[in-house]
Amino acid sequence: MSPVPENCFVPTSEIIAVEETELNKKQCNTGKWQKMAKPHAFTVYYVKKARNHRWRCSDVTFWCVDEHLCNQWIQALKELLEMQKSRPKQLLVYINPYGGKRQGKRIYEQKVAPLFSLASISTDVVITEHANHAKDNLLEVNINKYDGVVCVGGDGMFSEVMHGLIGRMQKDSGIDQNNPKAPLVQCNIRIGIIPAGSTDCICYSTVGISDPVTSALHIIIGDCQPLDVSSVHHNNTFLKYSVSLLGYGFYGDILKDSEKKRWMGPMRYDYSGFKTFLSHHYYEGTISFQPAKHALGSPRDKDSCRTGCYICKKSEQQLAEQQKECGLKYEEDEEEWKVIKGKFLAINAVNMSCACPRSPKGLSPAAHLADGSADLILVRKCSRFDFLRYLVRHTNQDDQFDFSFVDVHRVKSFQFTSKLSDDNESSVTDIGKKRFGQFCRDHPACCCNIANSTWNCDGETLDSSAIEVRVHCQLMKLFARGIEENCKDEAACSQSSVEQLL
Repeated sequence: MSPVPENCFVPTSEIIAVEETELNKKQCNTGKWQKMAKPHAFTVYYVKKARNHRWRCSDVTFWCVDEHLCNQWIQALKELLEMQKSRPKQLLVYINPYGGKRQGKRIYEQKVAPLFSLASISTDVVITEHANHAKDNLLEVNINKYDGVVCVGGDGMFSEVMHGLIGRMQKDSGIDQNNPKAPLVQCNIRIGIIPAGSTDCICYSTVGISDPVTSALHIIIGDCQPLDVSSVHHNNTFLKYSVSLLGYGFYGDILKDSEKKRWMGPMRYDYSGFKTFLSHHYYEGTISFQPAKHALGSPRDKDSCRTGCYICKKSEQQLAEQQKECGLKYEEDEEEWKVIKGKFLAINAVNMSCACPRSPKGLSPAAHLADGSADLILVRKCSRFDFLRYLVRHTNQDDQFDFSFVDVHRVKSFQFTSKLSDDNESSVTDIGKKRFGQFCRDHPACCCNIANSTWNCDGETLDSSAIEVRVHCQLMKLFARGIEENCKDEAACSQSSVEQLL
């Protein structure tokens, strides 16, 4: 049996499909095949890795004159693929036709559906028609018939599917989501993200690139990446789940202003960001938090989360041991809380790095995807120039926490209460206290009398300034493997790692 003149080494886990190949007359009359009476062939489709975490579907054809031998190879390879139990066979696909540049349906039909078909994956496709269509559908559909749920769109579409899946799991298990201390049931059904939105932060932070074909191939080979999820409550009422950014102040103000300018498209974020930077509002309040003592590392150790992350695995084990020894009630009610009062330009809590093409390192470069903690970043009141220096560091390699006005803590839960205008003291556990006044003397460049911020929860607004947040370790799973280490040379990037020789 002889292949085409190209050496290719791939692991079985990264073979996409094996198919018998019909050689046409023209092919049979070229090269070595010309000497063969009646060649029989099959083609192996596999993952080819390129630079910057990009994956592509490539193929190699093998042939021989012995039909029985050819069929034996095909059968043996298909049996190896059948042994890959993590691979999905039936998927539920939600497509947002309105997100980003309105290209979701086209991207799926032209780039993703053919790959799913090649890998013999059956799909039920739902084109969403209105907000929360996917979320509401997931609460009713027979979810047990699917091996995973795929969302085609941006971060908003992912958030909708995530809320539907988590909500469905809690509903089926009799868990009250309005109880902030309730132990939530983990979702075993994986979510796949096909990026097709204005922002694809979650995909970029978990795969390393926002590319539909790469994401489709991760789904096909059945990759699995656990993901922490934060629950957000106000007055014992559930508000939202968050997996990336929960931001008050600067990022909340940007989102609130940009929502009024959706007609501008993605440019609205640049416009609102510039406008918010000039206004330079700060907000006074109290942050209380529980340090994540189970989590290894710190936000400033420069130890990035990568495929097979040791820190995530060990932190999960330590958290499980801590809960077993102390009990959930002790951990939540009696463990020490730290309290910080002040005036803040921004309060950001991130469950992942929040990396994107404009900010390749993200808001917290050493944040981990599945260690049961969030990085809480507090940016205190400072000059516009200093705040600009801080923002610029999101785009380069410098330590963005190396400022006297920036504090960062790795936490497992936190609460925020805004300062009341009459300066009354408010308890850190009294989440019912509401907004506060901010006078023009605090920021004379603006002409407003009162300034109140909004929480930015994964790109959606939350009007309650006082919230209670808790991180749930590995509550859900993605069709991803985390960000792989970059290939060291072009040769390594051009072919997959060696496990089995075909």
